[in-house]
Amino acid sequence: MELSPLYFGLYKLVKFAVYPLTWLFLLLGFLALLVVGPISPPRLRWIRILAISALFLTFFFGNPIVAATLTGLLEQQASPFESTTAKRFDAIVVLGGGVAGKGTLRPSDELLDLSIKRTICGVDLFVQGFAPRILFSGGDASIIGSGPKEALEMKRLARRLGVPEEAILIEDQSKTTYENALATKRLIGSAPILLVTSASHIPRALGLFRKQGLDATPSPCGYTVKNRPGESWEGNPFDLLPDAGALYKSTKAIAEMSGILVYWVTGKL
Repeated sequence: MELSPLYFGLYKLVKFAVYPLTWLFLLLGFLALLVVGPISPPRLRWIRILAISALFLTFFFGNPIVAATLTGLLEQQASPFESTTAKRFDAIVVLGGGVAGKGTLRPSDELLDLSIKRTICGVDLFVQGFAPRILFSGGDASIIGSGPKEALEMKRLARRLGVPEEAILIEDQSKTTYENALATKRLIGSAPILLVTSASHIPRALGLFRKQGLDATPSPCGYTVKNRPGESWEGNPFDLLPDAGALYKSTKAIAEMSGILVYWVTGKL
């Protein structure tokens, strides 16, 4: 069951509601409206509340320790794949992580970093002989218009890395992780698979795949946090200061947690 363009657009729009930057923008927007008008005691009180709230929001979600803790809560849920195992799988399933389309400056379609990392991880597992084939799953995630398909670009990279054509399957219609799971079930059935995606994405992806009856073993890829929560701070005083990268990492973690909640509420997890 694929999402229509309208519902997919709404799905993407709703995600913005949980982004810290969206909250900050709204706080500053209301603050600006209050500041430009005549100042009264009630208005001044709200100005102070909004200003302090915006400052706290920036400091909290832009704090590297908070960002590492939020991300670590996700990444610790699945242990790294044990490469010494004797178990073998029917297929290695690699989920797309985004692709950028060509334009007047970018000369060709390019995989985003997440997709590159996942593809390399999947190819590495294939080379080690854990499965006779590899499935790349991911379609065109454009909200407006059309763009390149993740699976096709991942396949191109895998071919350049030496994976033979006959060992590659592609699923290039899915837009969400839920659709990844449905499509994989149609193509592979209930045979055991090795599921490759980002470490922070593994909890949601693994839950969705297993909910569809797939015998999925996780292979987390691309850890962004060094230590488990509670062990994140190593005494660096700069980790106490807001950082743009930390805000981005907090945003991704919150979006992932929200996705888990939404899928759970709708019965997909």
